[in-house]
Amino acid sequence: MSSVEIIISVIGGLGLFIYGMKLMGDGLENAAGEGLKSILEKVTSNKIVAVLVGAAVTAVIQSSSATTVMVVGFVNAGLMNLIQATGIIMGANIGTTITAQLVAFKLDAIAPVFVGIGTAVVMFAKGKKRREIGNIILGFGILFMGMGIMSSALKPLSDSPAFGQLILAIGHRWYIGILAGLIMTGIVQSSSATTGILIALATTGAIDIKLAIPVLFGCNIGTCVTALLACIGTSKTARKAALIHLIFNTFGTLIFIPFITILGDVVSGLTPGDIKRQIANAHTIFNVINTLIMLPLTGLLISIVNKIIPGEDEIEKAAPKYIDDRLLETPVIAAGQVAKETLRMANKARKNLEISMDALLKGDEKLISKVMENEHIINVLEEAITSYLVKLSKIELSDKEKNLVAATFHVINDIERIGDHAENIADLASQKIHKNLKYTDEAIEELQNIYNYTLLALEIAIESYANRDVEKASTIMEYESKIDSYEKEYRDNHIKRLNKGQCNAYSSAFFLEVLSNFERIGDHATNIAESVIESNS
Repeated sequence: MSSVEIIISVIGGLGLFIYGMKLMGDGLENAAGEGLKSILEKVTSNKIVAVLVGAAVTAVIQSSSATTVMVVGFVNAGLMNLIQATGIIMGANIGTTITAQLVAFKLDAIAPVFVGIGTAVVMFAKGKKRREIGNIILGFGILFMGMGIMSSALKPLSDSPAFGQLILAIGHRWYIGILAGLIMTGIVQSSSATTGILIALATTGAIDIKLAIPVLFGCNIGTCVTALLACIGTSKTARKAALIHLIFNTFGTLIFIPFITILGDVVSGLTPGDIKRQIANAHTIFNVINTLIMLPLTGLLISIVNKIIPGEDEIEKAAPKYIDDRLLETPVIAAGQVAKETLRMANKARKNLEISMDALLKGDEKLISKVMENEHIINVLEEAITSYLVKLSKIELSDKEKNLVAATFHVINDIERIGDHAENIADLASQKIHKNLKYTDEAIEELQNIYNYTLLALEIAIESYANRDVEKASTIMEYESKIDSYEKEYRDNHIKRLNKGQCNAYSSAFFLEVLSNFERIGDHATNIAESVIESNS
């Protein structure tokens, strides 16, 4: 086999390996669904729990880089602190060794069987869950077929005099192995892929375990490149999380360099004659021991990054808090986050309704200014969430997430309109102050009454959206009916007051405009509740 043929075969095998790994990881992630989301949401400041969560999530999605990028996104969104992030990053390094342990099984020969079974399940299964199981089986088979192709392509290297001389030249120069692993992983953006190449090469007899270990160390440093790229343009805290990943893996390598020979002897003794398993075990032992050493030093790691990147983040009000493009790598998480951001926007609109009514009753200019500030935030969030939903809708989602995304497109439009009506009421409050308009106690009582029902309707809509509660959403019809009837009744009452000379034409128009805004808010709240009913039917 010529050099060109070897390169082509290795590229093809590596492509299958990475695709199989992604297919299997996506299948596992979608099958886990809400479970994966709830695991990440329940992470506490307990460092051990964070490590276990990081290992579990990475074992599912088959990529420590993806987990770390996700963590950067969570930290950037303010959902995770540095202590939690550090634990998850350490756990991710352990979880990623699962791929190497899987690859160490000698399943190349029966890989086509997994491909056949997986394809059949994907093609003929009717349920979404069953198709995801088919993707897991199919990805598993493709992964091992890729390994088989790489191993076969690299076989001639073991008999190549030129390659033999290269290995002799490297000898015990561990720094060259670390550099090679770092560069390879930095290019392919996956330590699992580099480990796969290493195992394929070792299977041919071209290299031994003591030569492979420094490359493994380099892989662990190289995998930090993805997170470092992902933190560009993020908050200071998110950049600190990515830097912790780099420092953790680099320190671990420095600690282990004097023990390369000892580590090689240990794994050789555990599985003599099985180079695949030796590499997988070396990878696992390195990451587990590194975590055990560095976990008690979490505070020191955080102190170091705080010195390198000093200062805290300034909170930007008019910006999304929960959504982050880095979370799109894990759609089930991204869908949950977009729901949280939508709820934040809805609560901001609800708060604006309350403030605008206070401004109307109290004649407070400061409250009117606060409404305008909040309305700016609502508009920014509406644009950001819409853009995020467009990106999310292009990714393969479960039926539940698809329904949520489709419903949220309509919900944010209704929330934005509620915000506009609250702003209108604040504008009318400003006019009331400047024109020195006066109203009867009866008129004020009527406004207060319709406002109370409008606020209750909005709270029902928000709560039902938050909990996907169809039963709660159905109760809004009673309030919507009340709002409509009050709006008609109070219009008639006010016209009677106008005819009696109890108010002038200008103040009358003002009163009717306020009533109209409350009625429209009730309509939009009903739309939100109805979207909950439709998306869960």
